Amino acid sequence: MTTDVRHVLGLVRDGALSIDDAAAQLGGVADLGFATLDLQRKERCGFPEVVFAEGKTAEWVEGAVRRLAAAGQDCFVTRVNPAQAEHLAPLFPTAEQDRLARTFWLPVPGERPAPVGKVCVVTAGTSDLPVAQEAANTARVMGAGVELIADVGVAGIHRVLRQRERLAAADVVVVVAGMDGALPSVVGGLVDCPVIACPTSVGYGAAFGGVAALLTMLNSCSAGVCSVNIDAGFKAGYTAALIVKRIEKARNSKTPG
Repeated sequence: MTTDVRHVLGLVRDGALSIDDAAAQLGGVADLGFATLDLQRKERCGFPEVVFAEGKTAEWVEGAVRRLAAAGQDCFVTRVNPAQAEHLAPLFPTAEQDRLARTFWLPVPGERPAPVGKVCVVTAGTSDLPVAQEAANTARVMGAGVELIADVGVAGIHRVLRQRERLAAADVVVVVAGMDGALPSVVGGLVDCPVIACPTSVGYGAAFGGVAALLTMLNSCSAGVCSVNIDAGFKAGYTAALIVKRIEKARNSKTPG
């Protein structure tokens, strides 16, 4: 019996959850009217469903958070705007909010496992930090060890070269860059691990809101570079965490005893 099932049955026993709500949760979905939450995603994919707050009312976000928490699942929300953040703060005082990254994190109470592996998130410029911080927070809440290196773009190539040892120690490097988007190719030529390139919409007119950086990254001549969508820090961090957790799983399977 999974931990989530035990939690739901415990809530029914204590009178904190109705039989109908418990049946809905154990059936794998929670129908909120405005959203249908996937309560079995953690069992399939290793991490619960993440709430994308953009375009949602604060009340909708609150409802999703409450239902995930009631199901005994960690709750991570991305693209939280200021109004949503202010609405959620007094309702969930133990949650962690990062206004720069626009994320909200409400973990299940109790001790958590030590972080595994090492994800290194690198930005070309300071203006890329909001997307980079979203990537870092995502990888961190998924259980990965994370390190951030900021403002080492190719306009001063010596800045990234002096970070070679830190980059080489990573299991995955996430490179977040706007403008010309050249930094992932440089990093890809310095390391022997996967490099996830994340273009940002930072740049002047001919950057086309990040399209120029995306095309540069898709055309990278460094073989170990793959790309996510423009400003998709969440996707970059999520994929990086999956990689390091798979590496850790492989390491543990080879451990004697």
